[in-house]
Amino acid sequence: MEKHFVYILYSPSADVYYKGYTTHPQQRIQQHNNGESRYTKGKGPWECVFLREFDNKTAALKYEKMLKRQNRNYILWLIQQSFNIHKN
Repeated sequence: MEKHFVYILYSPSADVYYKGYTTHPQQRIQQHNNGESRYTKGKGPWECVFLREFDNKTAALKYEKMLKRQNRNYILWLIQQSFNIHKN
C-alpha cells in the first residue's frame, strides 16, 4: 500500500514556508531544491521541517488544504508536535 505524506518546507533565505503533498518525500524535496516547482523556484535552498504520513490520498489532501489556510504561528506550533515524523 502506497503511503501519502504532507510536508512543510522552510526557506531561510526567503523566510517562507511551503506546504505540499507527495508519495515520495525525499524525491519531492530534491525537486523543490532543483528549481522544478514553479512556486518554490528561486527561493531555496529548502529544508523539510514537517512531515506527516497518511494512509490514503484523500486524508492527506484534506490535511494539506487545511494547512494552506493556517498562519505562521500555527505552522510553528505544528512543527513542534510529536506527530511530526521529521524531527531535527
